Order: sequence, then C-alpha cells, then structure tokens
Amino acid sequence: MRRKLLTIIIIIFFVIIIVSCDDTPPVIQENDYPDANLTLNEKINWWLDKLTIAEKAGQMVQGERSNNNGASGVRPTDVKDLNLGSVLNGGGNRPSSNTTFGWISMYENMLNASLESSSKIPIIYGVDAVHGHNNLYGATIFPHNIGLAAANNKELMKEIGMITAYEMSQTGMNMNFSPSIGLIKDKRWGRTYETLGESPDIALNLIPSYIEGIQSYGVIGSAKHFVGDGYTTFGTGLDNKLDRGNSIISKEDLETIHFPLYEAAIEAGVKSIMVSYSSLNDVRMHENKELITDILKDQMGFTGFVIGDYNGIDDIHANTFYERVIKGVNAGIDMLMQPHNFKEVIDAIIRGVNENRIDIERINDAVSRILRVKYEMGLFEDKEPVDNDLRSENALNVARRDVRESMVLLKNDQNILPFKKDLNLLILGEGSHNIGIQSGGWTIDWQGSDQLNIPGTTIVDAFKSVTNGQIYTDINDIDKADQIIIVFSEKPSAEMMGDSLALSLTDDTSYASNQALIDIAKQANKPVIGLLLSGKPLIIEEVIPYLDAFVMLFLPGSEGLGITDVLYGDYDFKGKLPFTWPKSISQSSHTILDENYESSDYRYPFGYGLSYTILQ
Repeated sequence: MRRKLLTIIIIIFFVIIIVSCDDTPPVIQENDYPDANLTLNEKINWWLDKLTIAEKAGQMVQGERSNNNGASGVRPTDVKDLNLGSVLNGGGNRPSSNTTFGWISMYENMLNASLESSSKIPIIYGVDAVHGHNNLYGATIFPHNIGLAAANNKELMKEIGMITAYEMSQTGMNMNFSPSIGLIKDKRWGRTYETLGESPDIALNLIPSYIEGIQSYGVIGSAKHFVGDGYTTFGTGLDNKLDRGNSIISKEDLETIHFPLYEAAIEAGVKSIMVSYSSLNDVRMHENKELITDILKDQMGFTGFVIGDYNGIDDIHANTFYERVIKGVNAGIDMLMQPHNFKEVIDAIIRGVNENRIDIERINDAVSRILRVKYEMGLFEDKEPVDNDLRSENALNVARRDVRESMVLLKNDQNILPFKKDLNLLILGEGSHNIGIQSGGWTIDWQGSDQLNIPGTTIVDAFKSVTNGQIYTDINDIDKADQIIIVFSEKPSAEMMGDSLALSLTDDTSYASNQALIDIAKQANKPVIGLLLSGKPLIIEEVIPYLDAFVMLFLPGSEGLGITDVLYGDYDFKGKLPFTWPKSISQSSHTILDENYESSDYRYPFGYGLSYTILQ
C-alpha cells in the first residue's frame, strides 16, 4: 500500500511539474470573444458591455518588463492578474538571451499570460525600434532619422520601415515607438538625430511612406512626440538644457508648421500617437486636453489610441500621483506608459471612476481605441511563423544604399575626392574603427555604447576591404600615407544625456580626443579629409580651414561599406543638409523657417550639399 501511495505521489509530482512547465497558450472558448460575424464596432461594444472597470483600467496601462535586475517591472503574473493592455521593453531592456529565440520566448510568455487573464485580451508588446530593431543583437542597424532626412528618399524610407517591421515580427514585437516626426529648432537638443530635420517639406515627404513601411507585418506605429518637442527653449529643460523643456509656439505656427505633420501621419493610417514630455506654452502636453482631445482626436479625426511617454504623467502639475493620473486620462491619454507603478495607475483609474473624477465615457473611449487597433492589426488572429533571417541580403543592401544616399559632401577643394583605389591612407579617430560610435544611441543599450560588438562593418574595415593601397591606423605611419582621413566623433547618447551646451567638437558631448585630431590636421603637410560621425551639426570653425574635404556622415549604422561606396566614387553624393549648420552657438536655433534667413550667414545653409558632378 505504501509503495502504491508513493508511486501515486511521484506521478502527481511529475504531472504538476509538466503542467507548470507547459507554455502552450490556453484554450480559448468560443464565448470568450464576440461572434466573428459581428462588425468591428459591434465587437468593441460587446467588449465594453462585458469588461469590468478593473479590466478596462488594465487595458489602459503599459508597464515595462522586469529586466532581470530587479523585481519592480512587469512579470507574466502581472499581465494575467491585472489584465494589462500592453508591455514594453525600454531602451536596453532585452532578454538574457539576446536572440530571436530569446525574444520570442519572452513575448510568448507575456502573451500567454494575457490569454489566461479574466478578459483574455491579447497584449500589445512595444519597443523603440527607431533605426532598425536596435535592441536585438544581429538586427540590421539603419542610419538614424536625421540621415534619412538628408537622403530624403520616400521609397527607401518605406523599405527601411518594412525591414524593421519584418525583423521585429521575428521576435513577436508588435508595436514600434516610431517614427519621430517633430521638427528640430535648437540643434543642441540630444534628440536632434531622431528628427527629420528642420523643414516640414522633408518631413511631409517621408512620413507617409515611413509609416506604411513600419506598420507592415502587423506592427503598430507610433508617431511622436505630440507636439512641438523639438522646439523647446534652451534653459527650460532638464539640467537647464533642452530635453523635456517648454516650447513657445504661436497658434499660427502650430497650424501651419506642426499640425500638418500629424495630419499626414493620421492620413497614412498611424495607429498610435505618443504625447511629448515637453510643455507647450507652459502647459505640460500630458495634461493638455485642448490639444490631445479637442484638436488631435476631434479636429484631426485621429481614431487610434494616444499613448503617454515613459513615466510621462510624472511631470503633470498636481499635488498627488492620483491627481496626475486623473489629469492625464481626462486630457485624452488612452494608454499610460508607466513602467514600474502600473498597478498604482490601475488603482487610480478605478478610484477615479468610483469617485466620479473620470467619466465612464472617457474610459470607454480609451478602451474602444485600444481594442480597435488590436483588431485592425490582427492581434486577435493566429499568426504564421516568420523565418529567422536577420540581416538578410536585401536588408543589408537597403541599409548600405541608405548610407550612400544620406552622406553630405560639404567641402571638396581641388576635387580631392573621390579617392583613387591605389592610394595609401592613414585613418585616425575614435569612430573610425568603432561600430558603436558609428551607430549612436538606441543601439543595444538606451544610450548606445562605444563598447559594442555587433555585426557590421566599421569605417576602417570598409576601406581595407575595397582598397588596392595600404590602410594605416597609427599616427607613426603618417609618412607612409598619401592622404589622411580624420574621423571626428560625437559620443553615443540618447535623450537628455545628449543635450549639448556648446555643440563643441572637443568636449561636452564629443570626444576630447578630437582636439588631437584637429592639431594633426593643422600640422599635416599632405591632404586631409575630415569625416564627422554626429547626430548634430558641431561647430567646426577651428578645423575646417585645414581640411581639404569634409563629409557629414551623421550616424550611419552598421553598414560602413556604404561610406566607401561613395568616397571611392562608385556612387555620387546625394545627401543635402536637413538642418542649418551654425558658425557659432548663437546660431544654434536658426532654421530655414526664420524670417530674413540668409544662407551666407552660416557655415552651411539648410539644403547645402555638393556632388562630384555638380556644385549645389
């Protein structure tokens, strides 16, 4: 009898183990979801009648996945217990196995938890894939937006968006916090490289095709940051700089310059719009009901959902967290991105409804918008598995082409460029052999890193692979070289960490070692070609007279062969400056939209760019 009992206990034990390890999705019963024959509006109304206030509140919150280093983030049990509508991985938040398998396993754990919740509504899973699926090791890393603006090729933008969405789909991710469509004014802003420049004409040309590409393969795009985020005044932001500061914009300029960008995104079918951290005319955007509800939703007719930025309600002017939640929801934010205090947000929403501080119609509007997007983007449907082919031949060709088209030739005395392939070249500079500097922020880590080891081709490796001459990288070999290439570099950074005090080439957000490179350029008795890896137009007055040629590379990403394609003359330069390049810091906020804009006042005016065949 004891042996039988022991056998039964062992069997039960192993059954429990097997069940607990089973990660197959739960069986969904037919009556768990509305009838498939209903219209979309009828399905949404079915949900609104069925869901409890707590379930609706859960749908309105996006929390961040716990990232192995702490217990404060979202775990599958939270998704299940709280009916969370969405989960995100912030910059640098990635599974311990940073592979497509690691990502898809992470996603499926969260998805299955949502299907086990009381509502059984599948989650949205979001990431910042702002220049490719950039948190994932082995993804194709494209140039940042500012380089895409220099290229200004809408067909290429669509391809970039589609490849990004395709590589995201290999990991289960179905929301991209991209594209950033605001214009830049003061180029000291750390997010200059995330913008499409200072001209609405370029942005309007690129926004529709970019959104069309990004929203393929069932991925939800998110146009950001509504509105005026790139127009903040220096001194009003964090650390008395720019990021998250205050923008002073007239009603006329809003209507003629800024609103049309979001109208174009809406016309292109963007499913989500993210609210800016910044203030507009001293009102925090996260509490600006007039702009979010009255203008964006009602006037512009946006039918997707409005999402807050990361902890975005924290800066709302209110005495308590509860009051900030009330203000944010009542302003029109449908989904609050609160990475760690997600449960407190849900509790605040429930309390707000119970205390008549939030109208039930406002809750139903938010949930309706979220559900509509989930249906429209196929989240309730079974998806076919996607091939695991990161960095496909097509993806690399598109990335390389985009590097070629984004480079801007700013100086070329005596037609020193293109290089002849039998020249012996000395290549110097931090960024010449560093894929992390070349890629910039939002690459594997939130801030990026100059310590990255990711697939791609550095500048030095690109030169070595195509030249018939010798490539030297040690200053002691200067006498062996026919010409010198100096790569000036800005440090990788993101958001407020990249805000600059002086757009300096030698300190601040740049490498101090650039000063030694300037000294070499001044003393060299042979041709010197300068290349700049930067998300901003840095002040180059000290060195530009000593350069025989100068090329702006922006932040080209992983495919350095696109650089040598052009420098050796296999392709011509196509890029044009998407911003005004100042001579001094006093000109940092000048743009082509200014009255009495005079091109000759600047180091290089907006739209400037030379080619091998025509000076423009």
